[in-house]
Amino acid sequence: MSYAPEPISATTMKTLTICHVLGAILFIAGAGSAQPAAKPRARDLGVPFDGTPGQFNAITDVKGVEVGHTTLISGSGKLKVGTGPVRTGVTAVLPRGKASLDPVFGGWFSLNGNGEMTGTTWLEESGVLDGPVMITNTHSVGVVRDAVIAWRIKQAPPDAEGYSWSLPIVAETADDDLNDMNGFHVKPEHAFQALDSAHGGAAEEGNVGGGTGMICNEFKGGIGTSSRLLPAKLGGYTVGVLVQCNYGRRSQLRIAGVPVGKEIPDHTVREEDIGSIIIVVATDAPLIPTQLKRLARRAALGLARDGSFAGDGSGDIFIAFSTANPHAATGKGVREVKMLPNEQMNPIFLATVQATEEAIVNAMVAAETMKGKNDLEVIALPHDRLREALKKYNRLAQPE
Repeated sequence: MSYAPEPISATTMKTLTICHVLGAILFIAGAGSAQPAAKPRARDLGVPFDGTPGQFNAITDVKGVEVGHTTLISGSGKLKVGTGPVRTGVTAVLPRGKASLDPVFGGWFSLNGNGEMTGTTWLEESGVLDGPVMITNTHSVGVVRDAVIAWRIKQAPPDAEGYSWSLPIVAETADDDLNDMNGFHVKPEHAFQALDSAHGGAAEEGNVGGGTGMICNEFKGGIGTSSRLLPAKLGGYTVGVLVQCNYGRRSQLRIAGVPVGKEIPDHTVREEDIGSIIIVVATDAPLIPTQLKRLARRAALGLARDGSFAGDGSGDIFIAFSTANPHAATGKGVREVKMLPNEQMNPIFLATVQATEEAIVNAMVAAETMKGKNDLEVIALPHDRLREALKKYNRLAQPE
């Protein structure tokens, strides 16, 4: 069975061309490694964070995890539904990479449920995450879900009796302030591209993938990531977090304890906290599903450190998985499973909180000012003013 897409429209082709050109630039900048061009991250600006990050300070520091994006940007000016402007995309997180469809143990948590994450009923029941975690805009959840099923069938064809079954995890946040969300610009081929382009190493952040048109604390938001390494005496485990952040009022924003939102009060764009955030937590610690649900809950504390109060209009939905225990959820017969005792989980809880806090700030630091639907302009978090605010409160981690 093939997942060949429908013929691509001229508008889609133009958008994909932009994506491919940007991808080529990144590929060249990475000297053939397909890594993104260097951008300052929150730590580079002197934002003080606790804990020790991994090599890439990204969810991909968890061995085997890969991340891919499709970024769709086209058009400008007044909204014409079905035409644009388009500011959207798809992000894929593959727990064991493209090379392995071996399921992982997982758990999820909804802090505030004004949002969607498909596949969570079975995840709750089984404790098993079978496939990638996909993130897109609110009105593209269905097409991405169906595309993942087609991609899975291509990767692992049905058995001799024709049996094939999948309940994909697809999450969303709404980008309709900047994007023609009712134009349904995300197509199956965009989900395929995000999956097929997924890679380890340094991860793209900001205006990319599902985060392309997102707004965070009334600054430009999007995709952000971070990681923490536990010392050898605590197991040497890695915790990685990836966020798609689209939540929050400016007045509530705090960075490293500093009321940055109140220090930079101009160019606000929202009247209420009507956005959302999706948080993906990965670890190589040997945790079982009930423990991973506990871990997913801790992401809420990292979110709170940045000032969120999980408003009524916000969809704050989190998922956690462990890459330990390979093949535990497949095959026949009794499987042996390793697990960390609950009383040894505190360092992993703390690492999750720290990495979540930093991933959100990294998303805003990486994002760039964007003008979208009806010429609405959402400014990027100004790096110089962020440093000034940190310095004012004696929180700048390095001298200017």
